[in-house]
Amino acid sequence: MKYSTGQTVKLGDRVSLANDSTGVVVANLDGGEFDEGFPEQEWGYLKQGVIIKFTTFGIIHYKKLEEDLKFVGRAP
Repeated sequence: MKYSTGQTVKLGDRVSLANDSTGVVVANLDGGEFDEGFPEQEWGYLKQGVIIKFTTFGIIHYKKLEEDLKFVGRAP
């Protein structure tokens, strides 16, 4: 899965959505990457896409990324 900028989504990426709500990619289902707080045993059933944890919106599963979802930076 890629952002609108063409960069590949990776676990731990920092993103922003719409009204500048920030979030972190906590699972990359397509790449088989899962944060320790979001284990594959609990979230793998979703099969595709990414899971992002936002400070404002909570947890959102995307099969396709929204245009207004912006890549901010990679995990340190």
